Amino acid sequence: MTEINWDEFKFFKQYSDKKDDNFEVLLDFLKSRYMMTSPKEMYETMANDDTALLMLNKREINSLEDLEKRLYKNFSAK
Repeated sequence: MTEINWDEFKFFKQYSDKKDDNFEVLLDFLKSRYMMTSPKEMYETMANDDTALLMLNKREINSLEDLEKRLYKNFSAK
């Protein structure tokens, strides 16, 4: 299981265009730093970290399906 390095996150956040939303920065951080492409891996990592779990709960993301909806909210198949 991957553990989130919050010191590296803080450094990453300094150069992020999404500084106003820690959750969006965290998603970008997981994709960039840990090369995560699987929503399942992202959700499991966040669910096993106290701080990230607070972020999930704040956004009422309680399952992998909720996270997938958030990740793909702007995606539409045509």
